[in-house]
Amino acid sequence: MRAPAPRYAVNDGVIDAATAALGASLLDAQDKVGEVTLTVTRDGLIDAMLALKDTPGLEYQQLMEIAGVDYPARPERFDVCYHLLSLTRNNRLRVRVTTDEDTPVPSVTAIWPVAGWLEREVYDMYGVLFDGNADLRRILTDYGFRGHPQRKDFPLTGFVELRYSEEAKRVVYEPVQLAQDFRSFDFMSPWEGAQYVLPGDEKAPAPPPQPQAKGAPSPITAADAAKAPTPPSEDVEPEGDEPKTTESPAQTGAGKADPGNRPADKPVDPDVPSPDAGEGKKQ
Repeated sequence: MRAPAPRYAVNDGVIDAATAALGASLLDAQDKVGEVTLTVTRDGLIDAMLALKDTPGLEYQQLMEIAGVDYPARPERFDVCYHLLSLTRNNRLRVRVTTDEDTPVPSVTAIWPVAGWLEREVYDMYGVLFDGNADLRRILTDYGFRGHPQRKDFPLTGFVELRYSEEAKRVVYEPVQLAQDFRSFDFMSPWEGAQYVLPGDEKAPAPPPQPQAKGAPSPITAADAAKAPTPPSEDVEPEGDEPKTTESPAQTGAGKADPGNRPADKPVDPDVPSPDAGEGKKQ
């Protein structure tokens, strides 16, 4: 049985109502793939959130998530995305602000206390600062972690690694040491035309010349093949002095002069087995 209410309400009129409520703090509004995204100024974030929460017709009461996005080529490389939910209207909304490594974003913990941990996650992963968060510290990475792992310029191996030391009887931190270089996977089978030599194949003898590529035009036409001279056949002398002949069935090993299908060899009654069916069977 399907639920009586849709998963989410349509977005008709959301952008118009948000434009009237936010005013100059609204920079851009988009409705794509069923999702409304509002881009607001960083300084006007708090007023915009209060308007979206309290304005009749909008009423986005809950903050569901705060996410970060990194675009290193932009001057303000980070997007901070707030995902809001209206319980009254069964509708969702995304609010977006931009910032860089040094400029803090106003904290919304005074409006939604749950934003305390969500802002800490964005700070830990991306290094975005939040002005007004009284407990802005790492929440996902370990103590003493260097850098912010979800930035696009963060190395895949990190900077330090930890292991348990039998000598110290504790977990120790050490600089990353790679046992081998990164391998390049092209996901192409050697039978599909990979242009490289597999490890160990260099010991094998050189392969014979390969035939022409599949689909390439033949260098010899049908007319040229018809004009080609036929090589002379060589006369082969027989090895024996006399031709091989068979005088009797005994020479072939068959043992009988006929295969047993003459009328005299067939039984009169079909229920009676033939004498050739087997020896020692009598009825």
